[in-house]
Amino acid sequence: MANLANALTGVRLVLVPVFLVLLFVGDGHETYWRTAAFIVFAVAVITDRLDGALARSYGMVTEFGTLADPLADKALIGAALIGLSMLGDLPWWVTVVILVRELGVTVLRLVVLRHGVIPASRGGKLKTLVQAVAIGLFVLPLTGAWLTGAWVIMLAAVVLTVLTGVDYFVSAVRDSRGRPAGH
Repeated sequence: MANLANALTGVRLVLVPVFLVLLFVGDGHETYWRTAAFIVFAVAVITDRLDGALARSYGMVTEFGTLADPLADKALIGAALIGLSMLGDLPWWVTVVILVRELGVTVLRLVVLRHGVIPASRGGKLKTLVQAVAIGLFVLPLTGAWLTGAWVIMLAAVVLTVLTGVDYFVSAVRDSRGRPAGH
């Protein structure tokens, strides 16, 4: 079913390759193109906030949106992290920690899905926000104190990523133990 929330998710999916092209123009470190990549990344992040709010507020939740929204989020964050690491602007360990957590939680959600959905926690929402801000700052051509600030936020994002991943796993295990066998 087509609706505005789904359209915004679709726009976000289309923006992922546009973002990557802009990120890698030239040598990947030209100020103009990095700023353009940041703008596309920021628009994509804003569409994520808008589509979720619209879907919940106006009853626009659909099966397409339920599947496509997290896919679009993971595609955007994953593309940005991998792109930044390929350019040498972000160490690979940061990318690996965040992507392993995201993949692990996604797999866990699929396993738990037969018992019901574990809703996103406040910590998970905060993690998403801090990741988006940190990645956005790394996309920008920052230097000096600005880059130090970007690192502080990125390290906070990594810590939140790990803590919310552990919390999600503990919640899933606890909830699955409370269910009768065979259900």
